[in-house]
Amino acid sequence: MKDIIVIVGPTGIGKTKLSIALAKKLDAEIINGDSVSIYKELNIGSAKPTVEEMEDIPHHLFSICGVNDDYTVYDYQSDVRRVIEDIQNRGKRVIIVGGTGLYIKAALYDYQFIKEEKKKDYSHLSDEEIREKIKDCSVDIIDIHNRRRMERLLQKLENKEAITQGKDNCLYPIKVIGLNTNRDILYDRINKRVDSMIENGLIDEVKSLKKDYLTSRILNSGIGYQEFYDYLYHDKSLEEVINEIKLHSRHFAKRQFTFFRHQFPTIWFDVNFENFSKTIHDALEICSEN
Repeated sequence: MKDIIVIVGPTGIGKTKLSIALAKKLDAEIINGDSVSIYKELNIGSAKPTVEEMEDIPHHLFSICGVNDDYTVYDYQSDVRRVIEDIQNRGKRVIIVGGTGLYIKAALYDYQFIKEEKKKDYSHLSDEEIREKIKDCSVDIIDIHNRRRMERLLQKLENKEAITQGKDNCLYPIKVIGLNTNRDILYDRINKRVDSMIENGLIDEVKSLKKDYLTSRILNSGIGYQEFYDYLYHDKSLEEVINEIKLHSRHFAKRQFTFFRHQFPTIWFDVNFENFSKTIHDALEICSEN
């Protein structure tokens, strides 16, 4: 069995471009490894590849559910393993590309989840009562203003939903390519990409989802979308939102580097933005190594 190729790295570094180039060279199909690109309504803020950018390469697990669907890492694990089996059975190679480290690791490693057995009704509890129950479990609340998210967190705690043993055992032969660059260059690329998203219609995309912000977990947690809540429902300015997206994206890039350095056997190399064909060549050499 040939190695599964995993392309990781921080946001805005060129993972999508490299994945498509490698897929052409290696007769491979691409699986999404980004937790936001799973949602069909989230296109611009997720930097999801367009149909033209996909260049007729089969792409899997993009736009598979709606923003109000409760899609979890448990679901992703199951879906990716099914897709991997299908691709390999057809004699193709597999490329997983994305920046959501937990999703990718759960798919490739022996992560075992306890799935929620039953959804609970917390409508009889006030927001403050829910917060107190969560605090009693010694857990920090990420978003104290998001009722749906707090209910889901409390449900997970009460159901004792958890990751169990075996998480460091990889189930597949993998080759992990990590893209790197100078920090200043990366931050400049991130800032420019956010500006490009605004120019390409991110505000209209968000406005079309306004009512869903009251119920959707991903809209209130995904970078590029969560920052718009106060813009839509309160008086936060667009300039403040844009600056927050840039800041959160830069902080997320730091966390991505840390995760991929410590959680995967990653082979790192610097991206050549001036001559991307050199980057493709370097990646192909890694893929061909025994």
